[in-house]
Amino acid sequence: MSLNRREFMRLLAMAGAAGMAVNSRVFGDADVEYDVPAFGNLSLLHFTDCHAQLMPVYFREPNFNIGIGDTFGKPPHVVGEHFLKHFGIAPGSANAHAFTFLDFEAAARKYGKVGGFAHLATLVKRFRASRPNSLLLDGGDTWQGSATSLWTYGQDMVDACKLLGVDIMTGHWEFTYGMDRVREIVDEQLSPIEFLAQNVMLTEDASFEDKPAYDEESGQVFKPYTIREMNGIPVGIIGQAFPYTTLANPRYMMEDWSFGIRDEQCQEMVDAVRAKGAQIIVLLSHNGMDVDLKLASRVTGIDVILGGHTHDGMPKPSLVSNAGGKTLVVNSGSNAKFLSVMDLDVRDGRVADYRYRLLPIFANLLPPDPQMASFIETVREPFKQQLETVLATAETTLYRRGNFIGTFDQVIVDALMSVRGADIAFSPGFRWGTSLLPGDPITVEHVMDQTGITYAKSTLTEMTGEMIKLILEDIADNLFNPDPYYQMGGDMVRVGGLRYAIDPAAPIGERLSDLELNGKPIDPARTYKVAGWASVNPQPDELPDIWDVVAEYLRDQKVIRDVKPNIPKVKGIAGNPGFVAPGS
Repeated sequence: MSLNRREFMRLLAMAGAAGMAVNSRVFGDADVEYDVPAFGNLSLLHFTDCHAQLMPVYFREPNFNIGIGDTFGKPPHVVGEHFLKHFGIAPGSANAHAFTFLDFEAAARKYGKVGGFAHLATLVKRFRASRPNSLLLDGGDTWQGSATSLWTYGQDMVDACKLLGVDIMTGHWEFTYGMDRVREIVDEQLSPIEFLAQNVMLTEDASFEDKPAYDEESGQVFKPYTIREMNGIPVGIIGQAFPYTTLANPRYMMEDWSFGIRDEQCQEMVDAVRAKGAQIIVLLSHNGMDVDLKLASRVTGIDVILGGHTHDGMPKPSLVSNAGGKTLVVNSGSNAKFLSVMDLDVRDGRVADYRYRLLPIFANLLPPDPQMASFIETVREPFKQQLETVLATAETTLYRRGNFIGTFDQVIVDALMSVRGADIAFSPGFRWGTSLLPGDPITVEHVMDQTGITYAKSTLTEMTGEMIKLILEDIADNLFNPDPYYQMGGDMVRVGGLRYAIDPAAPIGERLSDLELNGKPIDPARTYKVAGWASVNPQPDELPDIWDVVAEYLRDQKVIRDVKPNIPKVKGIAGNPGFVAPGS
């Protein structure tokens, strides 16, 4: 049954009396309201990019999320105080902490950790009770991002999501477990969760060789859509996996599969689902927010896009006009830190009205669900000693998220240069990875939160200065190309040793300048030793894994202090609300 506010607060009090970490008093200055009145006749619950974080975490939002061209100053490319002003969020509140990086250390100590599947489960159950006509949708990047997910080949997250009650999901990092493992999970273990992806096709060679596919005639590898009747309303859900998986991740791990945005095919799916009687169309997407916004302007007939990939937590949906009407575009953050609640009032086969909330999951305010908490304890128990092994202590805030580099990224590139004996180090611009506060121990689990992938070998390569610049220019275009359909990767590669300047608005090949090493210009003809990891090409087994490289460095350092991230000089950025310089 549904709980009213008084009953819910009583539940919090009981949880506190039982010794659970619940302290609602510190939230009194902020509008953190979990008692959201039901509205309409259909509800969509959505989370995305949890990156296998079963436990509550600290997670610092970015101070760099630069928008250029048509995206200048538009969500998600607003940060800090610009973000608060745009969305009308009170400075210094719990919501300000949830959605921005402002006063991160002090706010994190005040409000505590966020996320955690046991706390998320409490909120999901509450909304399921008050909204029996609801669907719980998972935007992907769920089976990867932690030690336990890597060591169990995603099994911990498959079982957790089934326990959570997920109805439908799509994917991205899931595919890096390889075709056989993904097939095993989707075909044999995932039910009753449906895995949808309209834009993953067999390659021409794989089709010729009769490789397995959901639809052999079309070549679609996975089920493209489903129709669920909720409260008498036929709801069509179409899956959209990350379109550039084989560019951003190793192609050899999914060599039979081809990925792409395929918006024309998406339109065909929308039309097909409508023809089968669906009144409401939802695209469960892992495109990234800018791509979703463009797709919403081109594909007609989609009522709601529930998006992920870029980890943008947007308190309000974007309303995008297209030739057929309007589409609501939602992005729900990352790390199980938020739950989206989209309530729809469907009348005469269309959305007549809606209400939307993106709710932060504060672990100190939501008591853990006992069933999920017990599951998490059981799944972590075999690895507990290893997870809790302390490698060093942090005396500064360690984080990753942002366009260029975070302090934990800096630790990784410093480790690569120190342990591997390199002049320069590159670390991928991954958006996932949890944060630590000063005084926190740095454990094996924390290192795995930053590095837990299936292709983790650390490389040492000789590159000319010319090649280094070409590589950085190519990566910069993946991030700053003015056409969202050509933004193919994560954030900018994290760079150690090498200093450079960048102009995000410059044309391809002309964004980088002033490349220096040890105060001297990079020589295009000279060869440099460059350490890296996460190569998309196969690497020899004898190479060290990145977590071992970082662990060795941390054990040697013992204490990590005074970390100064190697942020490039960013040109042409004055007045950009997606950029706040550190310390400003």
